[in-house]
Amino acid sequence: MTRRTRLAFTGLVALLVVVIMAAVIGGLFLFRTAEQYYRDSNAIRLDPLGLSAFTDIPTPLPGNRRVVFYGDSRAARWPAPIVDGFTFINRGMEGQTSAQVAGRFDAHIRPLQPNILLVQMCVNDLKTIPLFPERQDEIIADCLTHTRQVVAQARDMGATVIVTTVFPVGVPSLERRLFFWSVDIAKAVDTVNAALHDLAGEGVYVLDTYTILADDSGLTRPAYAADTLHLNPAGYAALNVALVELLKSCP
Repeated sequence: MTRRTRLAFTGLVALLVVVIMAAVIGGLFLFRTAEQYYRDSNAIRLDPLGLSAFTDIPTPLPGNRRVVFYGDSRAARWPAPIVDGFTFINRGMEGQTSAQVAGRFDAHIRPLQPNILLVQMCVNDLKTIPLFPERQDEIIADCLTHTRQVVAQARDMGATVIVTTVFPVGVPSLERRLFFWSVDIAKAVDTVNAALHDLAGEGVYVLDTYTILADDSGLTRPAYAADTLHLNPAGYAALNVALVELLKSCP
């Protein structure tokens, strides 16, 4: 075997090793992803609405108005601003659809008797559109129906409602681009947000988070994005500037 042949053979072996290692790493990643999805889906089957998640009822400071963040993971991760005269409670839950959020209102919101309810929901419905494209109109309609249901229940309790528009989505991650993504998600966000603005009225305010967070392409500004669907602390800080001003103006 000549030196050139040996070098070529060595290079081929090295390439095969790299390919095998990449395949193993990719397989492990897919396995972990599938395992987590399987665990999450079965956990939901055991407690479809997540009713067991919250059992405490915090006591606000005397004279403070009680503000409750309500919705999916975007609400769950929203850090409360520091505002004199307000006590903040979070009742957001990771991964929940609008149906789940609406379905747990009596268990998680009614006992708190909030003065103000802030609602951020729907993205977990809209992100399923690439999986069920034939149901796109139904998915959008369900989002709006469930949001209206939450607003109506809160108003019946006498609470002021702050409906936040659905946050824009960010740049999709590689695995989402390969298997679970479509430009129809961003378009559906726009459709839902246009309808949410119509909810504004007596005791109902709309906080346009989309305008604060989106760049010229309609995606979450990179400076505000933690991942495809979630915000980093800078994103929430930007939202809280607008939220504090709105809270101070709420009757």
